[in-house]
Amino acid sequence: MNKYDFSLILPCFNEAEHFTQSLKKIISSLDQTDYTYEIILVEDYSTDKTKGLVEAALTKYSDHNLSAIFHPQNIGRGQSVIDGFKQSQGKIIGFIDFDLEVGEWYLPKFIRVVESGYDVANAWRIYDFNLRSLIRWLSSKGYVWLQKQLINLPFHDTEAGYKFFNRAKIMPLINQCHYQGWFFDTEILALAAKKHLKIKEIPVAFVRREDKTSTVRLIPDSLGFLKNLIIFSWKFKHV
Repeated sequence: MNKYDFSLILPCFNEAEHFTQSLKKIISSLDQTDYTYEIILVEDYSTDKTKGLVEAALTKYSDHNLSAIFHPQNIGRGQSVIDGFKQSQGKIIGFIDFDLEVGEWYLPKFIRVVESGYDVANAWRIYDFNLRSLIRWLSSKGYVWLQKQLINLPFHDTEAGYKFFNRAKIMPLINQCHYQGWFFDTEILALAAKKHLKIKEIPVAFVRREDKTSTVRLIPDSLGFLKNLIIFSWKFKHV
């Protein structure tokens, strides 16, 4: 039996610059719906003040269904999502990036898409035009091209940190995931596609925040993605 309509997992790593405002916006957005919900903060051993802010939030929002997981060492965004999913009790479960470069106002729409019968709602980022977003856009498009050559997933965007799922359909696949870092996004979509789950891509505005320090390292992370993609593509085709 699911206790909530919706569980939102928020991976937290060095989110101090925007933590308080982002959490306030997320809770406000969900409070305007009729859904029962829980929020699970997964603190991935940040090196800034994020842990203290998570602890403070548990007290501040004690009248909400807010809980937290604290990693004893930095593990990765993927494992943070997996740990949150395993603790969650919602019929629909999802995760978003805490910086809200894809806004909190999309939350009800993604919930409704899964509620309407889709197994997966996946964000397809549409970028605002500036130099920094152009670089991210080119990187994203290059990655999509590579993954289509290697595993041929029918998606415009696999890496957006805004994905919602039918809990009953996705949890068996969560237990098959092996990647603890950013590559988890590709892995879970690939597994869902292979199992013929019903997946809907939702176009969303991606607005690059200039007031935050990015945790993405473009060159080393891109090389890591490429390595993981090559290894995963062989397993995906042969296992």
